[in-house]
Amino acid sequence: MIDIRATGARIAAYVWFAITVLNLVDLAFGITGTARLSVLSVSIAVVLLLGCGIAYAVGLRPAIVGDDEGVVIRNPLRDTRAPWPAVRAIEGTHVLAVRFAGPDGAERKTRAWVHQTSPRAQAKAERRAGLHGGRAHLVRGRTPAGYAAERLNDLWDRQRPTGRTAGPAPTGAGTVTWSVPALAALGVPLVALAVLAAVAAVS
Repeated sequence: MIDIRATGARIAAYVWFAITVLNLVDLAFGITGTARLSVLSVSIAVVLLLGCGIAYAVGLRPAIVGDDEGVVIRNPLRDTRAPWPAVRAIEGTHVLAVRFAGPDGAERKTRAWVHQTSPRAQAKAERRAGLHGGRAHLVRGRTPAGYAAERLNDLWDRQRPTGRTAGPAPTGAGTVTWSVPALAALGVPLVALAVLAAVAAVS
């Protein structure tokens, strides 16, 4: 099984969660001041929770997962699931992309949020690789997305030993769905902020 996530983004998300908990405790119990229930204090709490929603969607959700059944690309708001028979190509340059057959048989393409690399960063990595000897030439020009694509292609090859065929998927089809938890994590605080703004405007 392959499970690829952005370590830095996950750490940042957990740091934000910790900061939010400390601030909510302070707002509730007045550790650094006087605890007061007001529109302002509730608004601060909601903004902190909105930050948690962003941290969850951007820091914790994104992943590239491959197993015996297929590949799953989890982006901040949407999930793409493609069983191996539906996969048409897995490419990795500056971003990992999966082409697959959808439910209607048409080819679709999804790009992973994880392991995106700018062209400038790629050029810099190639220059660095050129300065070192040893095995540097083996990884020159390979981005993290490229390495992820290699691993997924190896897994795909093991699941389809007879080779890849063109045309509609013989069994199964890829799907793209919205993430309800991610939408709720962002939408609920935004609605709450809108309500608080309306309350503040009429008070």
